[in-house]
Amino acid sequence: MQKKTFLKQILIWRAKHISHRKFVYILSILVGITSGMAAVVLKNLTHFIQHLLQGNLIKYYPHAFYFLFPILGLTLVYFIAKYIVRNKVSHGIPSTLYAISKRKGIIKRFQMFGSLLTAPITIGFGGSVGLEGPTVATGAAISSNISRMFHMNQTTRNLLIGCAAAGALSSIFKAPIAAIIFAIEVFSLDLTIASMLPLLFASISAILTSYFFFGNDVLLPFKIEDKFIISDVPFYVLLGVVSAFTSIYFTEVYERIQKFFDRLHTPFKRILFGGISIGILVYFIPPLYGEGFDVINNLLVGNPEKALENNFLNLDLSNIWVVIMLLAGLVFFKIIASALTFGAGGVGGIFAPTLFMGSVMGNCVAKFINNIGLGVQVSESNFTLVGMTGLMAGVLHAPLTAIFLIAEVTGGYELFIPLMLTAAISFGITKIFHPHSVYSMELGRKGELITHNKDHAVLTLMDIGKVVETNFVPVYLKMTLGEIIHKAVVQSNRNIFPVIEKETNNFKGIILLDDIRTIMFDQTLYNEVKAVDVMVSPPAIINLDKDIMTDIMKKFQDSSAWNLPVMKNGTYIGFISKSKLLTVYRRKLIEVTS
Repeated sequence: MQKKTFLKQILIWRAKHISHRKFVYILSILVGITSGMAAVVLKNLTHFIQHLLQGNLIKYYPHAFYFLFPILGLTLVYFIAKYIVRNKVSHGIPSTLYAISKRKGIIKRFQMFGSLLTAPITIGFGGSVGLEGPTVATGAAISSNISRMFHMNQTTRNLLIGCAAAGALSSIFKAPIAAIIFAIEVFSLDLTIASMLPLLFASISAILTSYFFFGNDVLLPFKIEDKFIISDVPFYVLLGVVSAFTSIYFTEVYERIQKFFDRLHTPFKRILFGGISIGILVYFIPPLYGEGFDVINNLLVGNPEKALENNFLNLDLSNIWVVIMLLAGLVFFKIIASALTFGAGGVGGIFAPTLFMGSVMGNCVAKFINNIGLGVQVSESNFTLVGMTGLMAGVLHAPLTAIFLIAEVTGGYELFIPLMLTAAISFGITKIFHPHSVYSMELGRKGELITHNKDHAVLTLMDIGKVVETNFVPVYLKMTLGEIIHKAVVQSNRNIFPVIEKETNNFKGIILLDDIRTIMFDQTLYNEVKAVDVMVSPPAIINLDKDIMTDIMKKFQDSSAWNLPVMKNGTYIGFISKSKLLTVYRRKLIEVTS
């Protein structure tokens, strides 16, 4: 009671002394700090586990432990989720997008600590995923629950979730501008002053938190030395095309492996199959262990031999074609390892695997160009960087984030032209084959994804249950005209009546008052005419099992009807009227754009 009273006093004081807008600014700073702290905790826990296992254990015991670590880690994650978190810990950004589109920005409390407990174990024990998604998920869950505590509306909750995403990326990569663009691109936030300032405050507070704990340490400590040369444009075009088809491969493999694991109905089957498969991959290809930023940094400084020195065939790395072949193998197998980690129940994100594959792919393409006898030499470090941009644009459908992230982490804009060129080509080609990113493909396929299309976004956010009206008097199939008049028409203020089977409640048709008006006063027909004789089929039927709000609006538009019946599992539920639908739409539009 004291806690509730204290919170109530704070809410009353806030309402009297702080405007809504200023309070949102304060909350955005708080969200930025908490996202930065989440990044610090996740990173330190993961590195502690990796140091404990790789630094101390592998040093004294056989290399075969690389085979055992993933299945041990996945088993630990399963028991933590079942007995400590007591809920399934969802994937970071996809689950956050789902909360925005279908749960009004409400994220359950366990998500505030679920990823903190499970993601470091997944990655520390060899899971081939990243920390960015769990950091976003943790920050988003904290921001959602802070919003609920202070009674913020749905629009503000969604904005603060975007602030959490910006704060997470800003803290991890020390790239505050790219972090803001990421929140706008991936979470489809409006680019207005009302949203820009909170995003800016969150991004700044998160990066200051990161500097406080990590100093000047960055994930990708690289400065551009080779300048852009205009004669390299055709090769960057080639890199964009290769990025696009690699992105398509990434998405296809990820989706198919997830569908395969969906058919394994017990968690232990998933853990056993996934853990053994990852263990085999990591044992034979050690660079697939964990996030893989060490591999990226070795490629950036021109030291691929360091990244590939533990190849299981002990191949001669002085042969450049052997190096190219091994790099191509890393690109091929990384997404397989990542998808297996997710399918087996691991917790992580795909941001880091995307950067890993993009960097290796770019370096591989550059080495190929430099060694096929064309007589030209392109910058391998620049292609490594631009390759990351190309794959981010294709896989994540976030070309602007990709461009500004690489520009910021490298401390300059020397590569802006090739970054834009490669990102545009990769994004454009990938979009033809996969209209939605890996983050949003499931929601996009169901039509439940919030996009920058304002009309579609408002329809997606509308609750179908709030527009279904149930005050229509039903008519049963065997009722006579007299019964229809006395038991339905007289007792209803509507001019439309659903015809249903009394026993099963199955919908059969409708009776319009206009259709029986000419015979309703002829009492000689009261016992002769049955409901089945005067009922008609409706111009369209709304099926709650498969129709989403955009489908419903289209049915009204195509049929020109003012009322359409609603069914679920074949049974009658009620009606949706066009007037009610447009009223609710208008209210939601005002709420979203306020």
